Amino acid sequence: MKQKILITMLLASACSPETSVAPGNTTAAQNQVEIASPPQAPLNPPAPGEPGGLPDDLTPVAEGPIDPKSAQGAGQVLQSYFALLESGKAAEADKLWSDSGTPNDFAKRLAQYLEVHANIGAPGDSEGAAGSIYVDVPVQLYGRLQDGKEFNARGTMTLRRVNDVPGSTQEQRQWHIYRADFPAST
Repeated sequence: MKQKILITMLLASACSPETSVAPGNTTAAQNQVEIASPPQAPLNPPAPGEPGGLPDDLTPVAEGPIDPKSAQGAGQVLQSYFALLESGKAAEADKLWSDSGTPNDFAKRLAQYLEVHANIGAPGDSEGAAGSIYVDVPVQLYGRLQDGKEFNARGTMTLRRVNDVPGSTQEQRQWHIYRADFPAST
């Protein structure tokens, strides 16, 4: 009977890819079992117009190419930024911040999250000041904290680009993230 149990244990362990049995070893095999965490429910952030969601702006968006110098171009920069973050390309994402921005501080704040997603709202009107143009864009961040709890935060990200003034470089005339203002997440 003892031999039958040992053979059954060896056959059962041979089916498992995590098991290794040394030749000539007649003792029970060591099984390494990974326990998967239970699947988490899909994220369901507040919809536009709901508390915590983006403004419910029903203005149709123009189809076709977007002028990279327009406020919509600034919105595209934010879409690219969060796509890079979600893809784990933080170094590339950091390049979308202006010199006076705080990418490291923002990245440190994002490190408390297990996963981060963003909904980008309609950009506001562009405003000029001291040779630069600024535009505020509403952003809804949502995802999971490191402990698995869901979060939702709504704030504003400001983008800046230099006007087309003599002496400005092509890089300066592109939109860059200037500031991120988010209250405590919920």
